Amino acid sequence: MANSRSTNALKCELLGIIVLLSASALVFGKIHYSIPEEMDPGAFVGNVAEDLGLNVRKLTARRFRLASADRRQCLEVNLENGILFANERIDREELCGPMPACVLSFEIVIEEPLEMYRGEVEILDINDNSPVFPESPILLQMAEFIAPGSRFPLESALDPDVGTNAITTYKISPNEHFGLKVQSAEDGTKTAELLLETPLDRERQSSLQLVLTAIDGGNPHRSGTARIIINVLDSNDNAPAFDHKIYRVSLAENSPRGTLVVTVHAADPDEGPNAEVSYSFSNRASQKVRELFSLNATTGEITVQGILDYEEANSYAIDVQAVDNGSPAIAGHSKVLIKLIDVNDNAPEILLTSVSGTVPENAAPGTVTALINVIDRDSGENGQVHCQIPKNVPFKIQTSSSNHYKLITSGLLDRETVPMYNIPVLAWDSGSPSLSTNKSIQISVSDVNDNAPRFARSSYTEYVMENNAPGASISAVTAFDPDLDQNSYVTYSFKDNLIQGSPASTYLSINSMNGTIYALRSFDYEQIKNFQIQVQARDGGVPPLSSSATVNVIILDQNDNAPVVVLPSSRSGSATAEVVPQSADQGYLAIKIIATDADSGQNARLSYQLLKATDPSLFNVGLNSGEIRTARSILEQDATTQSLVILVKDNGQPRLSSTVTILFSILANVTETFPESSNLVTNPEYFSDLNLYLIIILGSTSFIFLVTIILLIGIKCKQDRNITEDFNSPSCCYRLGDSNDTFNRGPALKESLNYTGAGEMARIPETYHYSVCLSPESAKSDFLFLKPCTPPMSQAQC
Repeated sequence: MANSRSTNALKCELLGIIVLLSASALVFGKIHYSIPEEMDPGAFVGNVAEDLGLNVRKLTARRFRLASADRRQCLEVNLENGILFANERIDREELCGPMPACVLSFEIVIEEPLEMYRGEVEILDINDNSPVFPESPILLQMAEFIAPGSRFPLESALDPDVGTNAITTYKISPNEHFGLKVQSAEDGTKTAELLLETPLDRERQSSLQLVLTAIDGGNPHRSGTARIIINVLDSNDNAPAFDHKIYRVSLAENSPRGTLVVTVHAADPDEGPNAEVSYSFSNRASQKVRELFSLNATTGEITVQGILDYEEANSYAIDVQAVDNGSPAIAGHSKVLIKLIDVNDNAPEILLTSVSGTVPENAAPGTVTALINVIDRDSGENGQVHCQIPKNVPFKIQTSSSNHYKLITSGLLDRETVPMYNIPVLAWDSGSPSLSTNKSIQISVSDVNDNAPRFARSSYTEYVMENNAPGASISAVTAFDPDLDQNSYVTYSFKDNLIQGSPASTYLSINSMNGTIYALRSFDYEQIKNFQIQVQARDGGVPPLSSSATVNVIILDQNDNAPVVVLPSSRSGSATAEVVPQSADQGYLAIKIIATDADSGQNARLSYQLLKATDPSLFNVGLNSGEIRTARSILEQDATTQSLVILVKDNGQPRLSSTVTILFSILANVTETFPESSNLVTNPEYFSDLNLYLIIILGSTSFIFLVTIILLIGIKCKQDRNITEDFNSPSCCYRLGDSNDTFNRGPALKESLNYTGAGEMARIPETYHYSVCLSPESAKSDFLFLKPCTPPMSQAQC
């Protein structure tokens, strides 16, 4: 029955309202109250009856009641006294969020006569929330060589209070490197940036810890803190820099998912990985922003991914960062301010009526690559559309007719630089505010043969050991052609090269497929030490393109030649004969061995060694000079014939050697007139082995003949001892040197003898003459003493 009466009463009220509206008899008014948040349930708000001048006693009769749009019924009115009171504890942050003004609207309705009054209760903020940092500690990485004056944005604290109770300032703990810069954004929020005042030194201090304090403006003040941990690192020294410090964008509230909001771009002047930039939201971006917008890490395009509602929030501030790929990474920061506006609800549509998909890289500017039709279902000004593409691509949009466009080339293309373009086409209408949409057109660049093969180096140097195996690889050259498919197919060949007057193909071959060079024969360092060839790389394009590179081949010596004894020379392994006077002292140069080696370097460095000797104590050999000298004075009991075997070896690996056998004949008391062999220098190129043999044989024969004559003369003089007066003068004197009695070492050597390394040149005298006489001492002894005749002395006297 009560429900029935209420329904009937409501119908009567509506009928009464209609009547009153028709009669323009309704009375309207508006009252305003202000109360602080967090009041207890039942707290007094205002006396509505008194403020409206109503008779309290008639409130019930006139069906005094409260009509509120608040579903939560935060307010209630006492029907008996007209007092408006809080029905529950009101939290302004929960009720209105970040909005600066929080108002609860209500209506007071009374009947008989029907009157309606509007009222509002403003919920005043109290400082009941402390600033809170979303993340603590805040981790920062900084390169040690960042210049003073650099700023580093810090994560802002959150305080749901508004007005003077919101965050008003930030403070940082005292330190020697950093100060704090507090700035006010356009929306009134406070942000803090670290300001580097003095340079950092990682070797002195690798990390710093600071305390950041956020303070609100309430009374009393509330604050929140966060630790800042700064790691000082050695890294790349340039942070990515955005084109704009702040990007300002207006966006329709009904923008569909995927709508491009803005494309942020940051450039890093570093090179390589340190210049590769990826984009992301910074830590200061709220979770709500992350739900509504997405940021392409590669292109920097910020697009819509959620449903926007102007009534919920009319603007968004997005903190974005660009992080390079260095180690450690450095980030640059920017802010995107998005303003939502109520606009027409139809965005333009981009239709690709024709897309070629592929364009040759030598296409002339103006070549049509796609036909674009942009339509908008709206009409009038909202249906007028515009179209554009980024300016950093070699393409442009050209208007064909109403809402029809052509995508044409506007610059030169190079497939080797950019093989494919993903061109974003942006279309927007002329509505207020304007709606836009975008679409990407993928254009592939086809290859033409516009690049010749390029060698890694213009010149190659290869070292090849002599006596190499024929068919072995000695080098490999590689040329790269940045073209595609057949245009990049490279073949290798020799150009017209000559090696010692013969074509290079008689010495070398080259694999036409991979550029490997093979030796067709074994090289001999003693015949050829180096040569140079030209290798040509030719691609398979039409027409073909080619380039060449130089290959320098250097033959390395191998110890493949044994030393050759030049002096003294011997034939068929027979020993050579030399003469040494018996009176030779220690250190007497008997002969100098000269040997050569066809190799070079260490392989031709020779040393001499006494391998075998009749008397090892009589002679020694210079290790490097090859000089054979007496190690001591010659004694009478020493054998008159000494045989020495000399080993000559090089310094190669393995060592090669040769031997020479020398026979020394020791002559008694005739050393004064023999020139030392150290003064004889022979040139192996002109010295005759036959002449040397003849000299040795003739000298030996003359020596034996002289000894025989001396012995005979001594015997004769011994038999005539009674002729004593003749012993006081040189009566037995013989002149050696006449045509019959001359001691001749052999025919005169007219040539200059050249010993390699001796550094001396000498002539051998044509004839050696010796005049000897019997000494007076011969009469007093059983021995025969000879002495040189003192000129002038005639042959008759001798």
